[in-house]
Amino acid sequence: MLDEPSSWLSHETPQDEPPSVQPVHTGASPLTEVEAAVTAVMDIQAADYNPPSPAVARYMGTLRLDSAEAYARLDATCAPLGLRPVLTVNDAGAHVIVVFLRRAHRKARSPWLHVVLLILTVLSVLSVGAAHEANTSESLNLLKGWPFALSLMAILGAHEMGHYLAAKRHGVRASWPYFIPFPLNVFGTLGAFIMFREPVPNRRILFDISAAGPLAGFAVAVPLLLFGLATSDVQPLPQNEAYMLEGNSILYASAKYAIFGEWLPDGEKDVFVNQVAWAGWSGLLLTALNLIPAGQLDGGHIAYALLGERVRKLYWPLVSVMVALAFFNSVWWLLAALVVLMGKLYAPPLDGVTPLDVHRRRWAYVVIAVLVLTFVPLPLRIVTP
Repeated sequence: MLDEPSSWLSHETPQDEPPSVQPVHTGASPLTEVEAAVTAVMDIQAADYNPPSPAVARYMGTLRLDSAEAYARLDATCAPLGLRPVLTVNDAGAHVIVVFLRRAHRKARSPWLHVVLLILTVLSVLSVGAAHEANTSESLNLLKGWPFALSLMAILGAHEMGHYLAAKRHGVRASWPYFIPFPLNVFGTLGAFIMFREPVPNRRILFDISAAGPLAGFAVAVPLLLFGLATSDVQPLPQNEAYMLEGNSILYASAKYAIFGEWLPDGEKDVFVNQVAWAGWSGLLLTALNLIPAGQLDGGHIAYALLGERVRKLYWPLVSVMVALAFFNSVWWLLAALVVLMGKLYAPPLDGVTPLDVHRRRWAYVVIAVLVLTFVPLPLRIVTP
């Protein structure tokens, strides 16, 4: 999962025409250089030199060249002056450039918090794996939970390192992963996230960083799931006691069919998954949930990179689907509440105009396919006799 400081969203991205049109600025200040750079890439129709702080100027007009090249030229001029340009399109379809004071980089925090959270998360998932292995009469032995802990941490670690390495490749400063221990659920964790320490330059880079995590986690989870299923047993379902049944996704059901030659559960028997299979199933479920196209989730960033501001139109249909699913499985109430709390909060990149190229759009279809294959409508349910 990715997370961005909310302060990036505090500036007002202009969505209408500036309130006043003034002559071209001629004062001996950094804005002289900025305006020259803006004039070189845009036919200026209106300019405002008194926008709300921390903006210092904004311009509206029509770009003369490709938006990616235009933004690169603007940033090359603004960066040495301690300024940062933001490129958007207003409701009328005109290009808008807003120049902000460049904020200082967030200082890297001590690694101790990352280390402590990692240790606590390992202990938490060890306890879940040990509970999965133990009989009701046995005392909990954490060491017996290592297959689940090692497998799930490998999936989560691959996911977060996918984000981190993609950010590093694009020169975007990001934190080390923050793992979230949570021993009160069936996973032992709520996943992990990294934080950007500066804004993302454009939608292409936002897509690369956001998609790298789920794809890396998926690549690790699938072989672990297959290995776990191949070493698990098919047994009769309990008839006289309650039991917890994990939900099927297209991928999970197909994997069971490929290994055991039948669709399971069939009402009489099912696979009794071992720790590695449980970790694979859990990792794929967390991947699917994280790909929901909402807010600060990876799916929200990917959807914004693909659709731009149009992604906000998905909000209420998405909430409606989740609420409908909640009537069949209570897990969705929690997830729907999370989406509502996040609202339509997205972290738009500095260049919000440049669209994804053809290559990235193809990868976007791959990510959508991963979501479809791993989505579980009814994640967990208790079956009573």
